[in-house]
Amino acid sequence: MAAETGAAAVAEAAAGAAAEVLRLLGERGETLGVAESLTGGLVAAEVTAVPGASRVFRGSVTAYATELKREVLGVDGDLLAARGAVDAEVALQMAAGVRRLLGTDWGIATTGVAGPEAQDGQPVGTVHVAVSAGAGGAAGSAEVVPGVADAGSPLRSEGKVATLRLNGNRTEIRMESVRGVLCLLLEQLSGERAGNERAQDTEQNGGT
Repeated sequence: MAAETGAAAVAEAAAGAAAEVLRLLGERGETLGVAESLTGGLVAAEVTAVPGASRVFRGSVTAYATELKREVLGVDGDLLAARGAVDAEVALQMAAGVRRLLGTDWGIATTGVAGPEAQDGQPVGTVHVAVSAGAGGAAGSAEVVPGVADAGSPLRSEGKVATLRLNGNRTEIRMESVRGVLCLLLEQLSGERAGNERAQDTEQNGGT
């Protein structure tokens, strides 16, 4: 019963985050693209479950195979060879790659290990989620990923990334990943909006 309650709470949180993301992007007149690996289309499904999603959501790429991350999304091949697909920098490049591929203002991405076995030396439950913003958005300065050498890709280190250590079965890990990436994007959007409001307030009050 507790597990069912927890899963329902995660699903509700993911749905709420998707709705709020679409509301904020719609207000800004900006668009979203999604790149997925372990979630296999679940992020796109969550987004498109919201009525009116077509005003914001342009499309998604499910790059489940490692070579598709390179061939379709433009993730650096040397990086993939050196660190595998389950990596924070790979997630960042996936997000930047889908944003450029689909011509969107924002790109988000998921990569990780849902189980039941470890992958690329990473334990089950290791997940990286990332957000990349184009000229229209602003995901902040480049995220520093410790231990990642400069792979020379034009997509390197754009945006924000979060590393999740998740528990549960395969289904639970995948749904937590959906919630995680949507909440990361929501944090970026909400933070930027709060910053803009503070700047406007300072201007109105004659501050410097």
